[in-house]
Amino acid sequence: MAAGIAEVAARGGIRAVLRARSEASAASAIKQITGGLSRQVDKGKLDATERDRILANISTTVDLGGLADCDIVIESVVEDLATKQQLFRELDSIVKASAILATNTSTLSVVEMAKVTKRPAQVCGIHFFNPAAVLPLVEIVRPITASDETVNRAAAFVTAIGKEGVHVLDRAGFIVNALLFPYLNNAIRMLEAGTASMEDIDIAMKGGCNFPMGPFALLDLVGLDTSLSILETLHASFGDDNFVARPMLRDLVAQGRLGRKTKAGFYVY
Repeated sequence: MAAGIAEVAARGGIRAVLRARSEASAASAIKQITGGLSRQVDKGKLDATERDRILANISTTVDLGGLADCDIVIESVVEDLATKQQLFRELDSIVKASAILATNTSTLSVVEMAKVTKRPAQVCGIHFFNPAAVLPLVEIVRPITASDETVNRAAAFVTAIGKEGVHVLDRAGFIVNALLFPYLNNAIRMLEAGTASMEDIDIAMKGGCNFPMGPFALLDLVGLDTSLSILETLHASFGDDNFVARPMLRDLVAQGRLGRKTKAGFYVY
């Protein structure tokens, strides 16, 4: 996700600094971005000069200090509140005072991250969807602590990189995931009940609703561990039984079958 966000910013003419945990992971991210852009060049969808311009706008660092002069920092670490809060504490002490600290969380409370900083008015959510380089939507999430200026700057950034921004209050799941995950969870419930096969449920939702992919293919793309985490957060926030993660999802996560990223989830890749 971080590589995708960096690519999108660079495409929009914005200098992006991609922070990785190691030189190896930084090199891997640049390789991923370069490979994707080069495939577009090979298909005639992108000029080689444009590819080179985009790549020139991206630099990497393994040190958080390399983000000190950034105007907006968007974190995209694991979906764990304590981990994100610790990162926000560190960023708050490093990044210049005028900078916005944003989270790419898909469902966690943004205000819980804002309150561990000394700049809660400058913290918001800027939630991209995977793959960030392809999907047009970004949710601009406003916690109660965020200032109008912060939200307006976030919206201007989203527009500048060619994305479509929607504004949403800081409530678990925001818009998309709060509506999407009951559907995904109930698709698993249907499979568990033997109503139809996994393949036929996916075919039905593509053919009947014109969705680009069925629920099980989408769960595998999102990641089953991430999906489980989102459902647990939604259930803790709303207490709705539609958010109680189905046993089959929990079993697959326990087996380490997390979707495309592990080559096996509901499907095998």
